Amino acid sequence: MPPATPSLSLLDLGWDDSWAAALAAQSDGSLTPGRVSRIDRGISTVLIAGGPVRVAAVADLQLAVGDWVTLTLDPTTGALDPTTGALDPTTGDWVLAGILPRRCAFRRVTDGPAARQQVVAANIDTVFLVDAIDGQLSVRHLERYVVLALQSGAQPVIVVTKSDLASPEQVSEHLAQVAQAASGAPVHVVSAATDQGVDALAPYLGPGRTVALLGLSGAGKSTLVNLLVGAQVLATGAVRSDGKGRHTTTYRELVAIPGGGLLIDTPGMRALSVATATEGVALVFADIEELETRCRFPDCSHTTEAGCAVMEAVATGDLSAERLASWRQLRSETPPEDPAAARVRVAVRKRDKASAKATRAQSRATQRKLALPPPT
Repeated sequence: MPPATPSLSLLDLGWDDSWAAALAAQSDGSLTPGRVSRIDRGISTVLIAGGPVRVAAVADLQLAVGDWVTLTLDPTTGALDPTTGALDPTTGDWVLAGILPRRCAFRRVTDGPAARQQVVAANIDTVFLVDAIDGQLSVRHLERYVVLALQSGAQPVIVVTKSDLASPEQVSEHLAQVAQAASGAPVHVVSAATDQGVDALAPYLGPGRTVALLGLSGAGKSTLVNLLVGAQVLATGAVRSDGKGRHTTTYRELVAIPGGGLLIDTPGMRALSVATATEGVALVFADIEELETRCRFPDCSHTTEAGCAVMEAVATGDLSAERLASWRQLRSETPPEDPAAARVRVAVRKRDKASAKATRAQSRATQRKLALPPPT
């Protein structure tokens, strides 16, 4: 059984007018909304306004932690409320009726010959990509996490943990490596032992906001959850002698933070396929994809062709050969993009950049104008 969960309001769980509109579209006033906080062998814990309830799985509905679902009371169970004549929700069994449309979802492809897409966490605002400074997460592996986070629609944030186990020089060296894969994502250095940097995570954890923690086993995800919650709500384990984390977390669980915010802890994931993350790859390697538009030939392979802007950038040192190799590898794992769609995406990106540049220029001009002395 999952640990006891305090009663939370729907607003505490992230409910808003958009979710209310999605519920109203169901045209069934008997439905009760709730949020999935944990799934155990076909039995889900769903948080509703009155507290947590346990609901059996339905074959046609594949739930994920973070999903907003609709429930009904089983009319064959429970007792009638003598005052209202309706079923008493404290005595009857709840039945899963449906899933409200997801706003975003972090997906991965499962391992093995029967590989399939799996939703790791749904309806999240931010993904904390947790990287222990003494761990085994490579730059190339971190890139895959960032790709999948951007593909999900959530904001990726890299959290480097266990900084107390390294010297300032080692931390700086590690951050330089992380920056190669961050693609502009915020990077925070924290230590659960000293509380260093923990306050910097507060802006991501406002009332009703949901953060999923992802990373390798032993990276300190569960420890970080306990620290942010201010209580030992999740089990933690030591790292093995070979540096690999022990699989302390074996399930996904949504945990509320006192004062607002929700966290989803997840088991460690090593195998990360990007086969369904074409857009995520394009976003992480936007610099290379922009260079690609400058190549002389539209079907340039970026190897030996004359007028290849990508290879010119490598030759001048503006692009590292390692980053180019990583882009080639990840793009080879994704289905080819329709050329017309690629041109539209690049054109939109250029337009947005030009608009942002013009806005900054206008802002600077306005500031200079305001700074001029009044005419005499």
